[in-house]
Amino acid sequence: MKKPDKNATDLGRIRQEIDRLDENIQGLISERARLAFRVRQSKGQNKKAVDYYRPEREAQVLRHVLERNEGPLSDGEMVRLFREIMSACLAQQESLKIAYLGPEGTFTQQAVHLHFGHSVHALSHPGIDVVFDQVQAGEADFGVVPVENSTQGIVSHTLDMFLLSELKICGEIELRIHQNLLTHATSLDQIERIYSHEQSLFQCKGWIRAHLPSAELIVVSSNGEAARRVRNAPDAAAIAGRSAAEVYGLPVLFAGIEDRPDNTTRFLVIGRHIFSPSGRDKTTLLLSGHEGPGLLHSLLEPLHTHGVNMTRIESRPSSLGKWQYVFFVDIEGHAEDDSVAAALKELKQISKLSKVLGSYPRAVITPP
Repeated sequence: MKKPDKNATDLGRIRQEIDRLDENIQGLISERARLAFRVRQSKGQNKKAVDYYRPEREAQVLRHVLERNEGPLSDGEMVRLFREIMSACLAQQESLKIAYLGPEGTFTQQAVHLHFGHSVHALSHPGIDVVFDQVQAGEADFGVVPVENSTQGIVSHTLDMFLLSELKICGEIELRIHQNLLTHATSLDQIERIYSHEQSLFQCKGWIRAHLPSAELIVVSSNGEAARRVRNAPDAAAIAGRSAAEVYGLPVLFAGIEDRPDNTTRFLVIGRHIFSPSGRDKTTLLLSGHEGPGLLHSLLEPLHTHGVNMTRIESRPSSLGKWQYVFFVDIEGHAEDDSVAAALKELKQISKLSKVLGSYPRAVITPP
């Protein structure tokens, strides 16, 4: 009589244990969804999804996920799983409407899903100004726009929009940017043209110089648009992310062609309100002072006096007059924190313009 295969028996037991765990996990997710629905009922039946969304609460939940995680799944994978659970629970009756700088397949769309999950209605728009307009008009609940890249610096158009808009910053997203060469060509010598956004071309200029020095470089409005143009052009290539490759059916000939391995873009979530503190926040200020010696020092002195740490400062031309500037300043903490509130009170007294553009949770994690 043939003896039972011990490996097969052990594998069967493992699969039974997996099935049991899957059943328990599914039951717990369903229970979480029911509790989320009860929270919604407690706040009123007639409100919209945006009225129940609390970014500070989600940030706290995800930080606890990171604190509990002991592997073997990475922090990024564990956060992604919980983000999708929260996204699905919030969208039981109605999905959040998120405007973003499109078209489909851009890194901004990736940032939307990284921050809000996939259970949202993502609305593609052709320009940063249109994203602001859609949120201001209430056609979208929130918007997502790029603000700076670790290689190329600030996205000035996003900052300039805050000079005209009353919208607030409600969150930030940090996305590792992996650039890829997308094409139907099977070798580099078949490629005559490269389409991409100007920032992506800059981020890959060393690779292009080394591998495609003779190719014509064509700047387009987005990486998604680059992929759209290349999908029927076998002698051309696009530099874009993998999501664009999937959307437009393009093979990846070379992956990870960005010159810097830490290439990261920061995105802002814009909305109509400032939310409560999450316990680990940033505040963005718009400042302008009276012209003369020591202008910048006078604006920053209240931060030093009250022990508030500044993490970034950018200057932009002001609409107030020729050769006059405003400053965008990021600081640690929330506007309701005692030290920040004291600094803001003092800034109001000494500055020509002192405006809180937003207090929001810091990015929870940057994916690898």
